[in-house]
Parts: sequence; structure tokens; C-alpha cells
Amino acid sequence: MKLTVRRIGNSLGVIVPRKALKDWGLREGDSLELTAGGIGPRRQRSGHAQLDGLKRAISVEVISRFRPEEIRSKSRENLERWREAGVWCSAYDEWLEIVSSGDDADLYAAMLGRTDQANRLRQSMPYVGMLSKDVLEKLREKAAA
Repeated sequence: MKLTVRRIGNSLGVIVPRKALKDWGLREGDSLELTAGGIGPRRQRSGHAQLDGLKRAISVEVISRFRPEEIRSKSRENLERWREAGVWCSAYDEWLEIVSSGDDADLYAAMLGRTDQANRLRQSMPYVGMLSKDVLEKLREKAAA
């Protein structure tokens, strides 16, 4: 489809045919994305990517507010409680090894890394409960935007 650049008020713009907007599910006020590949609806991050981003943002926030010893202590406390309750998964064995090692680099790699392993571990992060509900809500809102 060919679009023509036209003068619109003091600006230049393009008029997108209604059929294209309907096909894209867009209405007045919605956003389009212009890339080297063309123009079209903004691509939304997948649900998994959004969740991964949220879990990493939570980790960043925890690290910015707490010392490694505090993170380890809360993590061990949660892991022990979950083991006693019979709620255990293999990721918790890995976390227990990480928090017990005392190595800040390993802890930060698991919390902040961009590897598949770090991402998988963050899906079962043992340092829950360290941030207030208000902080978590702001992080969720930001991740959803």
C-alpha cells in the first residue's frame, strides 16, 4: 500500500486508510511505530518478556535497597520455610547453593543476569517479601506500560 506524505496544518503526515487501521485494531489516539521496515502498530512485548522484565526490575530494586547479606538472609529464611512447608522445586536447590556460597558475584549474576539460567532462577526468586506492596505495584505498572 502506498502512503503519501501531505501537509497537515503546520506539519507533514500521512493518512492511513480506515481498512488498515481496522485490520490493525487501531482507533483514533492509538500509536503507530515507524521503523526502517515500515509503519505499523506498536509491537507489544510478549507476556513472557513482560514478566521477565518485571522479575528483573524487582531484582534491581532489591539490590538497590538491600546489602547482599540482607538478601541472603531473607532468601535463606524463605527457602527454609518453603522446604518445611513441602513447597520445593529444583530452582530452590540452586538458590540455596547461591545464597549459601557467600559470593556476591554469583548472587548478582542470578539476580541480574540476562542468561537463560538467570532468567529461569528469577522465576522462583527467594527474596520475595523484601519490597513493599507500593513499590511492587509501581514496578508492575511500569512493566505493563
